[in-house]
Amino acid sequence: MKIPELRIANLVAKIPIIQGGMAVRISMAPLAAAVAEEGGIGIIAGSGLSVEELKAEIREARRRTKGIIGVNVMFAVREFAQLVHAAFEEKIDLLVSGAGFSRDMFTWGKEKGIPVVPIVSSAKLAKLSEKLGAAAVIVEGIEAGGHLGTDRSMRDILPEVKAAVSIPVIGAGGVVDGKDVVEVMKIGADGVQMGTRFGLSVESSAAPNWKAAMLKATEEDIVIIHSPVGLPGRGIRSPFTQALENQVDVKPTECAGCLKHCEGNFCIMSRLVKAQQGDVQEGLIFSGAKVHKINEVLSVHEIFQDIRNELLSVKEE
Repeated sequence: MKIPELRIANLVAKIPIIQGGMAVRISMAPLAAAVAEEGGIGIIAGSGLSVEELKAEIREARRRTKGIIGVNVMFAVREFAQLVHAAFEEKIDLLVSGAGFSRDMFTWGKEKGIPVVPIVSSAKLAKLSEKLGAAAVIVEGIEAGGHLGTDRSMRDILPEVKAAVSIPVIGAGGVVDGKDVVEVMKIGADGVQMGTRFGLSVESSAAPNWKAAMLKATEEDIVIIHSPVGLPGRGIRSPFTQALENQVDVKPTECAGCLKHCEGNFCIMSRLVKAQQGDVQEGLIFSGAKVHKINEVLSVHEIFQDIRNELLSVKEE
């Protein structure tokens, strides 16, 4: 079959793939630009960056590609509005947001003519998003890495969302290769978001230790922690997650006030940064449920080659 394009507002991605915005500092300019160059939608993770850092990453991505570049900012971060406005000033192609829900971002997007794509986990929220002006929705299920908004599978929620809205619907969670992409497209998705697979790419900004820990992870190493954001989060087992499980006091001694509302059980930004920089003992590595299916670090080009081959091999029904 011909590879289906993903159309979001006036944007056309030749390959229907969005790369997940993995914070902190995993999805940066090198990864986003490499994905955009392959015909997908590259996403820079804005959460945990300063306004100036985010602007610099967007400019660097633009220097590397003429493809589609978006920014993902978690609604839960205190600097949400400032980061979104900074991204809009840099004329990004689209905004993605999850870990909470902002009505304001749709108004801001309309004013700037920039498509806004929320991450949702129910048909009800998808319908509200469409009403408020969403250009598309990303449906994330229990299989996803990081913060989780549901205990249901994306494969169950997606057909419900597809029936409820007329905007593009993108499936996310537990997608690690071309076969998974085909499967999600067959249940009605207009596109697919992949995070963990791109975290384990050559172009990802994660430290070698982070990638090594992910590659070693088995199905039994997947854990759910309670994030200070107030949501469950999926990651891989480490001495730090073990300390959380054993109810060791890991409360931060200093606080930068990075979240709008923080439960204070630990500092999520510092723990994610530690892991990204290579301290996998004290850091937190967020991961999708199917990380055990990934057994090597590939270039973004190789990941896309697999997706292209699988999509092209699908026979017309």
